[in-house]
Amino acid sequence: MVWSIPIARIAGTVVRVHVTFLLFLVWIAGAYWRIGGQDAAIEGVVFIVLLFACVVAHEFGHIFAARRYGIKTPDVTLWPIGGVANLERIPEKPREELIVAVAGPAVNVVIAALLVLVLGMDLDTAAMTELENPRAGMMARLAAANIFLVLFNLIPAFPMDGGRVLRAVLAMRMNHVAATHIAARIGQGAAFLFALAGLFINPMLIVIGLFVYLAASAESQQVAFKDVTRGLPVRAAMMNSIEALTTSATLDEAVDLMLRASQKEFPVVDGAGHPRGLLTRDGLIVALRQGGPSTSVLEVMKQDLPTVRDGQSLESALHVLNRAKAPALLVLNEAQQLVGILTSENIGEMMMVRSAQPDWRFGRKRSYA
Repeated sequence: MVWSIPIARIAGTVVRVHVTFLLFLVWIAGAYWRIGGQDAAIEGVVFIVLLFACVVAHEFGHIFAARRYGIKTPDVTLWPIGGVANLERIPEKPREELIVAVAGPAVNVVIAALLVLVLGMDLDTAAMTELENPRAGMMARLAAANIFLVLFNLIPAFPMDGGRVLRAVLAMRMNHVAATHIAARIGQGAAFLFALAGLFINPMLIVIGLFVYLAASAESQQVAFKDVTRGLPVRAAMMNSIEALTTSATLDEAVDLMLRASQKEFPVVDGAGHPRGLLTRDGLIVALRQGGPSTSVLEVMKQDLPTVRDGQSLESALHVLNRAKAPALLVLNEAQQLVGILTSENIGEMMMVRSAQPDWRFGRKRSYA
């Protein structure tokens, strides 16, 4: 992830810290310094670090629960507003999603219980209502913070943990797309309330509200997209009327092709129609600045791009495209010849067209011929 720094690897998952989190620590240190000097600043930073260690434990609750169902998590990133575990996919079975969703808050329950019961922490009023109050004991504040994390995360605001619990419960009575749509709408409503409360209580709630709103909208669209594309082959979305460059082509020829075609990606194929690479429009512009018009496209094209078969499922091809972070997928036939390309842009265009058809909403698909 851009602007994130890996700090550890735990059970195969990379833990990253976003740069804004480090800036947040600096801000915390400055705020506490103004209140009580150096000692207060150190104590404030230590408390935040311990709190976010609990957040990491919370995320690993989700990660280990998801791993039971064969779902891997490449990394988890710490932001000033919390942690985000990058699960490869979200469980679609309601029971599995329910277990994964509650696993995170359950970790915070255990941490709070250990601090209160085992260590004998006393949760006084200052600890429960003023987490930033240094007069309350640090461990007491940490226990109170974990209780707060449980209560806050279980608010039914999708895609927070409580929102995922809500979707899982709804999905037990209706299809997954409809459950997601309802949970996302409730999450967006909660996000508006967060932002409204932030105007009077804490500006951080405005940031949280914005994050919840955008995340709810994005996941709702993603689930709708997966429903629309489920069962479709790659050939249903690929661009098959494409202009290609030969292995003997130069940048000058590529410029001519770019000016008369509407493509942004140009495959390079040999005489047998087998793909050798891909030249993007941006790559072409950079190559022209660094080289000359007589430069061979073989010298500047992208190589080792992922390929898919034209009869392969579109859903699996999209997974390959996202994982590879490539500008396009090269689509091949049984003879390994290029028959089209697949990009995020033309997939999005297909999504807009199909989602505009009422029969596709909430899982009521039209037949595909």
